[in-house]
Amino acid sequence: MATRAAAATLTAATSSLLRRSALLRPHGLRVPRRAPPQRFVRHIASSTNEEVAARAAAATADTGGPTIFDKIIAKEIPSTVVYEDDKVLAFRDINPQAPVHVLVIPKVRDGLTGLDKAEPRHVEILGQLLCAAKVVAEKEGLANGYRVVINNGPEGCQSVYHLHLHVLGGRQMKWPAG
Repeated sequence: MATRAAAATLTAATSSLLRRSALLRPHGLRVPRRAPPQRFVRHIASSTNEEVAARAAAATADTGGPTIFDKIIAKEIPSTVVYEDDKVLAFRDINPQAPVHVLVIPKVRDGLTGLDKAEPRHVEILGQLLCAAKVVAEKEGLANGYRVVINNGPEGCQSVYHLHLHVLGGRQMKWPAG
């Protein structure tokens, strides 16, 4: 168990650095036999990082300050826009979990920081988000299928408190999802 924790900690600390530079990969690194396969360690580290990020985001969820998505809408942060209309913006995720990974967001938050905050006044924008997800899937050539995901709350690994849909595709999706 200690070996798994140590391996997960090591992987979490070095994974982003190693992904960025092939020259820094530890080709001669020996892993003890009891350590789980690297794929499993990466999954644990990735999952743990997402959980930590979700808990941190939840602590400041409804403060009313601008989110990273508000800054993308205001063009303060660059993004690769896939679809845009007067109410919705869709752009590529900077940390894609599938060959196609697009985020679809409302341009005005209006208190809709998560799906659990939806009220009857949000019905129209919720429908527009789903219709935009369909348009994105069509534009991205996902005729064979795709997945639409909404993370809600810290246990749902929501890391930005501005309601958003993930459109994922371009590969076979697995089940169960989480």
